[in-house]
Amino acid sequence: MIDPLSPTAFHASHALLPQGWARDVRVQVVDGRIGDITVGQAAQAGDRPAQVLVPGLPNLHSHAFQRGMAGLAEIGGGNGDSFWSWRELMYRFLANLVPDAVQAIAAQAYMEMLESGFTRVGEFHYLHHDADGRAYADPAEMSTRIAAAAAQTGIGLTLLPVFYAHADFGGAAPNPAQRRLIHGVDGFARLLEGAGTALASLPDARLGIAPHSLRAVTGEELAALLPLTTGPVHIHIAEQLREVDACVAWSGLRPVRWLYENAAVDARWCLVHATHIDDDERARIVASQAVAGLCPITEANLGDGLFPMQAFAREGGRFGIGSDSNVLIDAAEELRLLEYGQRLALRGRNVLAPDAARSSGRFLFDGAVQGGAQALGVAAGLQAGASADLLELDAAHPAMIGREGDAWLDSWVFAARNGALRAVWRHGRQCVADGRHLQRDAINARFAQALHGVLG
Repeated sequence: MIDPLSPTAFHASHALLPQGWARDVRVQVVDGRIGDITVGQAAQAGDRPAQVLVPGLPNLHSHAFQRGMAGLAEIGGGNGDSFWSWRELMYRFLANLVPDAVQAIAAQAYMEMLESGFTRVGEFHYLHHDADGRAYADPAEMSTRIAAAAAQTGIGLTLLPVFYAHADFGGAAPNPAQRRLIHGVDGFARLLEGAGTALASLPDARLGIAPHSLRAVTGEELAALLPLTTGPVHIHIAEQLREVDACVAWSGLRPVRWLYENAAVDARWCLVHATHIDDDERARIVASQAVAGLCPITEANLGDGLFPMQAFAREGGRFGIGSDSNVLIDAAEELRLLEYGQRLALRGRNVLAPDAARSSGRFLFDGAVQGGAQALGVAAGLQAGASADLLELDAAHPAMIGREGDAWLDSWVFAARNGALRAVWRHGRQCVADGRHLQRDAINARFAQALHGVLG
C-alpha cells in the first residue's frame, strides 16, 4: 500500500484552477477530497508547500496486461505486419497469464502511469477466464486482481469489464484464441456483480461496462447490456479501415453511424479510437457529447491512422487520452503526439488550440482533464468535491526555468522529459516523490518475477 499519511492542506505558489491560473492557492483536503479552495492566502502551519500545482490526468483507456508484452511485437514489417497480426501475438501472450501475473503486470503499469502524471485509469478489462476458457471459482477473479493492483499503487480505478461474445460482425462464433474473453449476457451480469464487490474497498472507484466492439457484440446483446449499469459505457470503434469495410459489408453502414442509429449514445459514452469517421459521424459524436477516447502512442504503434482532431476540436468535440496497449506509458507524450500527428498531417504548427487565448499545451491538458474525467465518471480538475488528485511540476527543471502559467504546461508537454513532474498525490495521499513511486522497488521486483514466469 502507499503511504497512509496525507496533508490536510496544500499551499501552492501557483495552481491551475478551472477558471485559470492563480497565485497563493490554499487547497484543503478532507477524506481524500478537495474541500475549500482559497486564492491569495498565505500558507498556514502544517500546509504542504508546492511550487506549481495542476490536476492529475485521467487515462481513459488501458489494457494493463499488455504492458508485459511491450516491445515484443516490433518485427515483421516487411511481411505486411498490421494491427491484425499484432493481435495474434497478443492472444498468444495472454494465453500464458495466471492471476498472480495479471496483478503484478497491472501494478507495474499503474505505477508507471502515476509516475507520468496519470492519476485515474479506465481499465478496459477483457481477460476474464482461465487458460481453458472456463470461469474461475470466483467469476470476477481477474477483476479482483486489477482492483488489488490499483490498491497497491494508489491509482484511481474506473473498471470497465468487457463483454466479448463474437469473432466478427453479425454474431460470428468466437475463435479458440478468444476463449478467455467470452461471455453470454447472463454470465456477464454475474461478472459485473462480482466486480462491484471487488471495488468496494477502493476509495472513489467506479464501475462501468465495455461492449468490446461491434465485431464482438450483436445489436440484441448491446440492448441487453446497457440497462446493467448507470456508469460509463466504452466501446472500441472504427479503429481500422478493415473494420469499417467489414461493417459496411455486413450492415450497409459505417460503424459509428450504425451505433448511433441503434443505441442512445450520450455523454456517458466513450468512443475509443473512432479513427476512421466521416463528417456526418464526427458531427454525431459532437452533438451527443460523447467523448472520443484517443490513444496516440498506441495508434501510432499499430499504424491505425489519425483521428480528424482539428475539425473535431473546432466543433467543440470532447476528447480524452489513454495509454491503451501500454507499449509506452507517458502522459505528456500522449498529449504531444496528439498535437504532432495533426501537425504532420496538416503541415502546420499549433493546429489544435482554437485561438491565441490558450496555448497548445493548455488546450490539450484542459481537454484531456475534462473529457477524461467525464469518460471515467468522476469530477474534473481542482474543484471542491473532486478527488484530491494533484501533480506538482518542478519549476526548477531545466525545461521549466523562467516559465510561468501556460508556458509551464507547454514546456512539460513539448520540451521536458524525466524529472519535470516532481510529486503526485492521489485522493490526498502521496504516491510519487521526486519522480519515483513510493513502492517502485517492490512493484518492479514482482513484475520481473511474473514476466520470467510468463516468458520463460
